[in-house]
Amino acid sequence: MADFEVATKAPESDAAEDAPSAAPQSLVPGDTPAQAGASLGEHCVTDRPTPSGQGPSGEITQLGGVDTYISKPSDYPHAPSKLLLLLTGATGLHSVNNQVQADNYAKEGFVVVMPDMFAGDPLPGSATYSEENDPSVIEQIKLRAAETAKSFLIDLWLARNTPEKALPILHKVIDAAQDEYADAVANGGGIYSAGYCFGGRITLLLAGEKPDTVMSWGQQQPTDEEAGVVKKGPYIKAGAIAHATSVTREDFEGTKAPLAFVCVENDQLFAEDIREHGEKYLKENNVESEFKTYSGVPHGFAVIGDYEDASIKSTQTEAFTQMLAWLKSH
Repeated sequence: MADFEVATKAPESDAAEDAPSAAPQSLVPGDTPAQAGASLGEHCVTDRPTPSGQGPSGEITQLGGVDTYISKPSDYPHAPSKLLLLLTGATGLHSVNNQVQADNYAKEGFVVVMPDMFAGDPLPGSATYSEENDPSVIEQIKLRAAETAKSFLIDLWLARNTPEKALPILHKVIDAAQDEYADAVANGGGIYSAGYCFGGRITLLLAGEKPDTVMSWGQQQPTDEEAGVVKKGPYIKAGAIAHATSVTREDFEGTKAPLAFVCVENDQLFAEDIREHGEKYLKENNVESEFKTYSGVPHGFAVIGDYEDASIKSTQTEAFTQMLAWLKSH
C-alpha cells in the first residue's frame, strides 16, 4: 500500500474564543465548516462559481432508464477508451461543475457515465453558490435561521437519499453501460469509479464484496450462505474517492478493488479514526490503496469550482492529478 501525507498544517482560525454566539470560522467565505455530527459540508451541497470560460460539452441521456450525463473523448470510439462511473455529491446531475468535472476525465481518455443517483431529487437549493458579505445583526439572525432550516432540509434529504436507494439505480446504469459501452469496459478490464462526497461512499461500497441481502448499509449482516446470503461484487475495477461523507467502519468490509483517497485535514465528515481504520483494514487485507491528506482546504475542495485563494485552486488541480493517475495506473 502506498501512503502519502501532506505535512503542512492548516492555518489557525483568528476567531475570538469569547464569542460563543458567533458563527464558526471557515477556510473560505461562505463555507460552513465540518463539525462533529455534521452530515454534509457546504461544498457537498452547494456549487462554487464555475471557472470562467468553462461549460459542459457532454449530453444528458438515458442509460438503463436513468437520466445520465455522458461525456466522451473527442476521438472515441476510434481510439481505445475506458469506462468511468462518476458519482457526485448532493449537487447532482445538473450541476455545471459536476458536468465539467466529467468532461475533464473524458479529455483524459475515459467514457464518463455520471448518473442521477438521486432519482430526480437533488438537494433543494443546491444549484448555485451564494455568499453573504458582512451582514447586519438582523441579517445575521435571519441567516442563522436560514442555516437551521437548511440543515433540516439536508437531514430530510439524507433520510430519502441513502445507499439503499442509490445502489439499485447504479446497478441499472452499470448493466446498461456494460452493453452500450462494451468496448470501453473491455479495454479497461472493468469499470472504474470516481466518487466525490456522497458519491465517495458509494464508490467505496461498489469496491467491495457485500451480502446480496443487505437491507441497511453500515449494519452487520448475516454471512451464512446456507441461510440464503450470497455475496456479490466488487462492481468496479478500481476507484478514486475525494472527501467521502458518512463513511462507517463497516463500509470497508469486503473491499477488493484498489482505492485512492483524497482526504482533508481535520475533516470531521471523514473523521481521522474512520480514515485510520480504513487504512489499517485495507493494508491487513492486502487491498492496494493510497491515502493523501491535504491541508489548508475545505471539505469538498476537489470538486470543480472557482476560489479566490490561489492555493486552494492549485490543490484542487493536485487532487485531480492524484485521482487521474490512480485510475490510469490500474
